[in-house]
Amino acid sequence: MPQEILEKEVAQLIIDCLSLEDITAEEINPEEPLFNEGLGLDSIDALELSVTLSKTYSIELRNNDANNKEIFSSLRSLAAYIGKNSIK
Repeated sequence: MPQEILEKEVAQLIIDCLSLEDITAEEINPEEPLFNEGLGLDSIDALELSVTLSKTYSIELRNNDANNKEIFSSLRSLAAYIGKNSIK
């Protein structure tokens, strides 16, 4: 799947999973941070999102993975990780 399409799909999944009502998938900047100052997600959001991503894309995300900060740094990096590691 092309990166741009996957980014939009993941953006919509983030919105649906976390019940974000005041933003659309198109409004999520793929380069902007997902946590803190960017989209403003927190650690509870990360846990919910990890479970949903694991189920949706058949990927394994571990809470103690040293690469999590990089994987979840932006929509673009998250979509790239899913693209490389998804079993779908």
